[in-house]
Amino acid sequence: MNHKAGFVCIAGKPNVGKSTLMNALTGMKLSIVTPKAQTTRHRIRGIINGEDFQVVFSDTPGIIKPHYLLHERMMDNVRAAFADADVVLLVTDLDEDYDNEELTKVFRELKTPVIVTINKADLSGEDEIKKLVSGWKKKLNPKAVIPVSAKENFNVEELKRMLVELLPEAPPFFPKEEVTDLPVRFFVAEIIREKIFRNYQQEIPYATEVKVINYKEEEGLIRISAEIYVERKSQKGIIIGSKGEALKKTATQARKDIEEFLGKKVFLEVFVRVEEDWRNHEKKLRRFGYESTNDQ
Repeated sequence: MNHKAGFVCIAGKPNVGKSTLMNALTGMKLSIVTPKAQTTRHRIRGIINGEDFQVVFSDTPGIIKPHYLLHERMMDNVRAAFADADVVLLVTDLDEDYDNEELTKVFRELKTPVIVTINKADLSGEDEIKKLVSGWKKKLNPKAVIPVSAKENFNVEELKRMLVELLPEAPPFFPKEEVTDLPVRFFVAEIIREKIFRNYQQEIPYATEVKVINYKEEEGLIRISAEIYVERKSQKGIIIGSKGEALKKTATQARKDIEEFLGKKVFLEVFVRVEEDWRNHEKKLRRFGYESTNDQ
């Protein structure tokens, strides 16, 4: 057998460009991207195929100290991705995170091969990059340390080639035409959530969850109903805004991106609901798709 196939876990601290790199590697916008930390909450799989390979990428939440039960579930997603991985891709940026013992300990203890990427390399000089490469090699002794720029697509193909080389020989895990194993409803909800992260400040995006409650395909049109959940009544007022203008702006931006994603005209209606303390409530988290390690 000359066909290679396997799972690559994309991991690292928040705000290092993991999701941008995931999208660059797959050539699709599967992971939402915002300037705020902790945007990714779920484990998002993207699949790329060649004639003799299949790579299944898992974009994971940024590694953090949990402050909510939601954060615990997010870290469960990271651990599950580590357990499945044939290769772990540690995404860093220009900060000297190899001095972060708490972070590096996680990756030193892995038995899986690790590749370190230094993202945003386009924003740095050659001397600084050499220093970072040397620091990561000494700290982790990974398979490789590769400077990349996900935004500028620098070294992305070289990284992809190296990942394929490290995969075991195996038949494809998914049909070759598939690009993800997640349903369309998931991505619709994520697009809406991305707009919330971009349009609202402080705690509002982090206290928000989105669920698609109705998805109906008609001739030339897809009708979608979604609910935005917040933890307090005051947050509901902020999401809606004066005369509903803030919600209208968010929904309009989301609808345009959903239409681009689906390639069809979309009618989108969005409602705002209060779900008190949902980030610390086990049953509510399960309803939103956040399962504990024991459930998986």
